[in-house]
Amino acid sequence: MSTPDRSHGSPSGSASGSPSGSASGSPSDTASGSPSDTASGRSLGIDDLPVRDELRGKSPYGAPQLDVPVRLNTNENPYPLPEPLVERIAERVREAARHLNRYPDRDAVELRTELAAYLTKTGRHVVGVENVWAANGSNEVIQQLLQTFGGPGRTAIGFEPSYSMHGLIARGTGTGWISGPRNDDFTIDTAAAEQAIAEHRPDVVFITTPNNPTGNAVPPATVLALYEAAQAARAETGGAMVVVDEAYVEFSHGESLLPLLEDRPNLVVSRTMSKAFGAAGLRLGYLAAHPAVVDAVQLVRLPYHLSAVTQATALAALEHTDTLLGYVEQLKTERDRLVAELRALGFEVTESDANFVQFGRFDGAAGSHEAWRRILDRGVLVRDNGVPGWLRVTAGTPAENDAFLDAVRALPRESPRASPSELQTSVPVGDTPAPPKEQSA
Repeated sequence: MSTPDRSHGSPSGSASGSPSGSASGSPSDTASGSPSDTASGRSLGIDDLPVRDELRGKSPYGAPQLDVPVRLNTNENPYPLPEPLVERIAERVREAARHLNRYPDRDAVELRTELAAYLTKTGRHVVGVENVWAANGSNEVIQQLLQTFGGPGRTAIGFEPSYSMHGLIARGTGTGWISGPRNDDFTIDTAAAEQAIAEHRPDVVFITTPNNPTGNAVPPATVLALYEAAQAARAETGGAMVVVDEAYVEFSHGESLLPLLEDRPNLVVSRTMSKAFGAAGLRLGYLAAHPAVVDAVQLVRLPYHLSAVTQATALAALEHTDTLLGYVEQLKTERDRLVAELRALGFEVTESDANFVQFGRFDGAAGSHEAWRRILDRGVLVRDNGVPGWLRVTAGTPAENDAFLDAVRALPRESPRASPSELQTSVPVGDTPAPPKEQSA
């Protein structure tokens, strides 16, 4: 698995003035830590500190945020929140501010109640407040699950390429990480995955659907088969936890897997408000599961972990669900347009049920990197997502997508399978930053 270099507090570089400017906070700088003079006169980096062995040589998760006209690299919703919602957020936050001398609702009961109502309305499965837990982004949800069900002496498995934070958070919680197999078309080979689960007997299984960075969905039958395999492999310890990461499910052609929760106490479905709700800056993630799972994660949550302001903002957004899901429908149409037009240009495109599209194939990592540079030279930032020979583009507004497609059309005719030497011409190597090699955003 390639080492990601992003965290939600990631070092974000910005290129001054033009897309060909250099970005600060490069992965190599971050990996070694910011140099500083010590008493002995030498530089000090992260690996000079007494960090845990499994963290040595690693880089934080990060994505370059360059000063370019079109940014389509981090799977954000391109539409700003509508003004009535902004005003409602201000009203709710103003009310919450009157009580900031007090701790927030420790259990976020009102917010969890409204999240449960949203899931029930959209997910074809009745969910109650006792089935829902919320945290600061889906990454904190994942962290709490691994703190509860993983940890030292335990292992987790994911099927890669997939969301790289699963492995990163596993390492951060002392959980052993196992990279499971995928097919060449990025689908999960059910039999091979079952065999890997039987061999490694993981305590936690991650299934990302729609998958990031590839965009394809996992069939319910595959999820059910892996759930049963995980329970059989850990039968003597009460089974294994299976976490279905549905961060992008609102963009899917299919349905949520929430109905699979019925009679499966070791199954968890995780979600986020960052994508469909256009609220990446809010940092609100949540899960649906058996009430016992909700009780269990509270053993490791920090006291009063969700601020009153976060809860107020999320509640305001949930009041405008219909409007926000209208934007999702627009993005689904644009996503499908990107798929069709990229294929018409001769690219291979992975089937996408997310708000992004993976396309290629370029001539390995070198070819995809040079194509990334050429697209960036035309003012469009996409993602070199760590899958050799492929790039990933987020579905933006129609105008942003037009700019991206124009940039792709300007690539050399042979670029989908061009050799690195053919793509090197007129690209000033040093003038644009190397994209981070990581799996998702």
